[in-house]
Amino acid sequence: MSVNASLLTPRLQRSTVVLLASLYCAQGLPSGLLAHSLPVLLRQHGVDLVYLGLLKLLALPWMLKVLWAPWVDRLASRRLGHHRGWILPLQLLTISCIALLALLEPRSLFGPQLPLLLGVLLLVNLAAATQDIATDGLTVRLLPERWRGLGNSLQVGGYKIGMLVSGSGLLLAIDWLGWQRSLGLIALLLVLMTLPISLFRESQRLPVEPQHVEPGGPNLLWRHYRGLLAQPGMGLWLLVLLSFKLGDALGSPMIKPMLVDQGWSNAALGQLTLFSSLAGILGATLGGVLYARIGALRALLLFGGLQALGIAAMVLLVGHGGQTGLVYAVALFEQAVDGMSTVALFAVMMRLCRPEHEGADFTLQACVQLLLAGLVGALSGLLGKWLGYPAVFLSAGLLGLLALPLVAYYFRKTARLATVTPV
Repeated sequence: MSVNASLLTPRLQRSTVVLLASLYCAQGLPSGLLAHSLPVLLRQHGVDLVYLGLLKLLALPWMLKVLWAPWVDRLASRRLGHHRGWILPLQLLTISCIALLALLEPRSLFGPQLPLLLGVLLLVNLAAATQDIATDGLTVRLLPERWRGLGNSLQVGGYKIGMLVSGSGLLLAIDWLGWQRSLGLIALLLVLMTLPISLFRESQRLPVEPQHVEPGGPNLLWRHYRGLLAQPGMGLWLLVLLSFKLGDALGSPMIKPMLVDQGWSNAALGQLTLFSSLAGILGATLGGVLYARIGALRALLLFGGLQALGIAAMVLLVGHGGQTGLVYAVALFEQAVDGMSTVALFAVMMRLCRPEHEGADFTLQACVQLLLAGLVGALSGLLGKWLGYPAVFLSAGLLGLLALPLVAYYFRKTARLATVTPV
């Protein structure tokens, strides 16, 4: 991957930080609404656990975006720039959808107009998932190899800040301002997050490298990914992606419903999400620093093991929701190690991206990681209803541990391949 030398200047480093932080924060705003606020609000309106688990299916565009990612890499706007030409219109669509929801009464949205709510959220996810393809491609091009650990800390941290605002922030604001004004503020924040990309001059700073651009045609999808899939050890790496976050996907959707069932209010859950999200941001920052020091293999093994321990520790909270100190300790630890493990995984994913294929290459890996995790997450509510919360959290921890031997085997095998075949 070639990087313009001017990207190494201190001034541009600061502008890059602001740009990427705003883009990933903007993605986190609608995601926090879906992941943190809606499960609480729907549960309070009597929605069954099974349907809460099925909310994960609204994230289907994030799993399927691999099918149109090559066209995001291939098609560009001459006036707006390549990635910017995708990001700006899609972000404006997301703002419009959130503004629409802010105009509707919550009693209707969570009752007879629930299909409309779910449809609008599906459209938001479609826009955000497609925007993410362009944003990831822009990020890979902007970040030199030596910045990728800390760059992914910025990515995860910015995303978590967005989720924090629309998760705990929204739950706290609803009791004070109501649904409509609170959601209107989310839409306004999205407008502010759009300013840095609107000022970014992509065509001047990141000129297209035509020698790496994939030609168009009906078989673009296969040709675009063929080079990525042909890299040594890629089959094993895809198995790592399928399994590494599987335990987290199973256990995380049941944390908020478990606490709601033990009497936690909107304000209490909002405060918990606030502090646990801050712990996640600190964990992501620490993970980026440690990744640069201990390397990819050790980071994935260490952070993955802590991630499994964190989600399994949620079993300690079942029936003990009144012990606020214990709830905070477990929740903060779980979010911190989740941020660390995500940073390590994303940094390795970036290493495998090819020039002018960055968006689609990263997207393919991200979709593989989400594919099985999304299905497992969608079934978490059903498993919670049948087996109970303790069985779900312990099973989630076990799934997290089972992924670690595969990580070690992948790195051993690719190291052997590297001694035979030059990369």
